[in-house]
Amino acid sequence: MIWEAFKLSLLVVTVATLIISTTGLAIGLLLAKGRFHGQELLSSFFTLPLVLPPTVTGYFLIVLFGRHGLIGEPIYSLTNWTVAFTWQAAVIAAVVLALPLMVLSARAAIESVNPQYEVASYTLGKSQIATFFLITLPLARRGILAGVVLSFTRALGEFGATFMLAGNISGKTQTMPLAIYEAVISGDNRRAQILALILTGVSVAAVYLTSKLSKGAIRY
Repeated sequence: MIWEAFKLSLLVVTVATLIISTTGLAIGLLLAKGRFHGQELLSSFFTLPLVLPPTVTGYFLIVLFGRHGLIGEPIYSLTNWTVAFTWQAAVIAAVVLALPLMVLSARAAIESVNPQYEVASYTLGKSQIATFFLITLPLARRGILAGVVLSFTRALGEFGATFMLAGNISGKTQTMPLAIYEAVISGDNRRAQILALILTGVSVAAVYLTSKLSKGAIRY
């Protein structure tokens, strides 16, 4: 049971972190460099899961991805497959709940880069894309990596929205937080303690790594 929950959590958090890292970086770049109407409204939308209770976010995900949801129903009609109560549902929940941390970190890191370096790159004939990969990204890397680590940890510990959209099916959708919940309510204290210690150890390591990265993320 412990090993199954650990393997599933590892799968979910790996896929979720890959999605979060790329999507969050793109959104962070857009918010940091873009100038358009509704920019802060868009920023608020992406950070909303940070302030909403996870169960409320889970409800909205059901409305979207449930069998009769706005997105879930067309998918079910075309494929006879539903997102709900699958490991993919756990990935979606983890992405939605952890993405704000990556967006905020990426935006702050990119905004901390001195724009004069980018202007100098443009003057030397580099394109915006080349400037981003040669100048902006290397200078902002520590803040971006800190966002990846925080998002990874948040995705690993996601419970509420996962429980609502993916359920708590052993060997199928039961991640480590859900396994802890089941162990506690069933009186299996030993399993709960082992799982809790694993998650605590990962969280402590992530906090330490984030602190180290943040200290090095000086303003250029």
